Formats: sequence, C-alpha cells, structure tokens
Amino acid sequence: MRSDYMHWAKFKPPVRYSLTMSEVPHFRMDSLPISIADLDLDGASHPRYAPLRQAIARRYGVAVEQVVTADGTSMANFLAMAALIAPGDEVLIEHPAYELLLGAASFLGADIKRFERNPADAFRLDPAKLAQSISERTRLIVMTNLHNPSSALAGEEDLSAVGKLAADVGARVLVDEVYLDSALPPDQTAARLGPEFVVTNSLTKVYGLSGLRCGWILAEPELAERIWRLNDLFGVNQAHPAERLACVALEHIDDVIGENPELLARNREYWNSFVQSRTDLECMPSEQGITAFPRWSGGNTERLDALLRERYDAAVVPGRWFELAEHFRVGFGLPAPDFEEAVSRLGAALNELR
Repeated sequence: MRSDYMHWAKFKPPVRYSLTMSEVPHFRMDSLPISIADLDLDGASHPRYAPLRQAIARRYGVAVEQVVTADGTSMANFLAMAALIAPGDEVLIEHPAYELLLGAASFLGADIKRFERNPADAFRLDPAKLAQSISERTRLIVMTNLHNPSSALAGEEDLSAVGKLAADVGARVLVDEVYLDSALPPDQTAARLGPEFVVTNSLTKVYGLSGLRCGWILAEPELAERIWRLNDLFGVNQAHPAERLACVALEHIDDVIGENPELLARNREYWNSFVQSRTDLECMPSEQGITAFPRWSGGNTERLDALLRERYDAAVVPGRWFELAEHFRVGFGLPAPDFEEAVSRLGAALNELR
C-alpha cells in the first residue's frame, strides 16, 4: 500500500505561483516569546503529555479523557480507523474523498462503500442519500468537515441525522475536521454531538504549523483509551520538544492565527469574482475554508495543470486526486498579491486551452 497523491504532493516540481497549497502561510514559532528552556530538553518521553491534552480539551470544550494526541491528522485518522474497524468490516466513505482516507481504510482491510456528495448540490452532506448506503454491516462512516476538497460545511442538523443513522446500526462516525476551524469556533466540533462521533484535527491547515505534526483525536473516554493503547504499537510516544512547542502555540493561539481569517476572506472574494467572470468554470460560491473545487468545461484537468507548470510557473491540483477528473482544487493560503497573480495565470492558461 502507498499514497500516490501524497508522493505527488511532496515531490511535484516547485512553481512560483502554486495554487496547490491547502494551508495558511507557515507560522514562525521564533516570533513568539520562547527560549530553548521552554522545550524541556531533558531527553525523556512524556507519555500522554497532560499539558498538551489539557490545552486541546480547553480549546474544544471537551474532557481531557477524550483527547488522544497523534502525529498529525493523517496518523490520527489512521489510529481512529484501526481502533474502530477490523478486516471485512463495512465502511462508508464520502465521494469525492481525500485519498488518504480511502488508503487507510483499504490498508486495514475494510469493505469500502461510498455515499455521494453531489457537485450539483454544492457537495452538501445529505443524510437521506447516506441512508441509502448504510446497512447492518456498517461499522464506520467517514467524512470531512469542511469537505475536502470543496470546503462545503455540514451543519449540526445534518451531522446529528448521520449520527442517528450510525447509532441505529451500532456504527461510529469519523469526522476529519482539519479545516473546520477556518469556518466555525473550535467548540462547534462534532465531538460534542454524542458518543457516535470521533473527530480528528491538528495544528496544520488552519494554523500554519504542519512541521509540529501536532494532531489529535476526540472520542468518548473508553474509545480514547483503546486508541492510546493501539498507538503503543505505532509511535509509542510523540516527540516531546514538538509537544512543548504545540503547548506554546496553543498558549499564543491568537498570535498564531494573526490576520489569516482576513487573508482567506480576501482571497475567497477575489476567487468568487474570478469564477463569475468565466463561462468555462462551475464552482459554488466560496464562503469558508481554504480550498475550492471548481469544474472545468475543458475536461480532464491534468492538461490544465501541465500547461500551468510548463508556461506559467503556476499549478493547481488535478481533480483525479479527488476522483473527479474534470475538477481541480485551488488553495487560498497564498499572500494576497501572490494569490491574485496565480489566479491571473490560471485565467491565461484557461484562455489558451479554450
């Protein structure tokens, strides 16, 4: 097993104006009032490091016993799935989906079924459609909120309806919320909706701290304990200097966030105007989040990305990585002048391919 998308994302040729970036600008930790002593460099591991779990619990309004830390959202998703399913278990995963969710479930031997998030319906989470796919064999429902790649927001009513469907068959609902903090206050996490929900998140996409690999799982305490015990097979403990830095980041979270909400709002507004000016793009209005997932009337977007790279020193994420080849993903995390230039180059490439 491997992730072809992650390999592509890590090792694709660099370009100056990349719309593939799906996080806010990286935050420099050395801009905070910290010293080497704050890293607690005693050489020891600190199992289930309490100060970090307490900081996460406070921010998301849950009990400390519900918090399991992990190396980023991807490991959090893997650990959660590994604790919840066994080979042959039926798992429902949204379509289109982030490739690593499909890969993790496949690696764990799941019998994968799909439920649609329809582009014509703005990729809305539709409990009625999901109900058509669920069965007595379903052990887990997997989704992203905000939806990756479209940034569609699932509201509490629809999430609660999915939770009831899961409870009726004895299943759980795994919600990857790595983008949600760009749209809602942290205490609006689905983890508060009931024990059926298992939530993952991190300090990566919305906070610009991907290098810390600070991720977490929010689950009811008995399940959280099972996940902790399972993690002993994988990472044993997290890197303690990174745990300390994550605590520092959470203590100064307003500084970490900075002007990113205003940056994203400006770039989304600019993007919406750009889409409205085009007859060859279909895209729901961008109202929240860090990404959009337009459909191009020209067909497979691999050739759009290839032209952008070859002639315009720019790039997008071709839709094949998200199971819809005629779509492509753009990210709003560039500084505004760079984002506007990148979109201008995208427009020029689209014009050339007409």
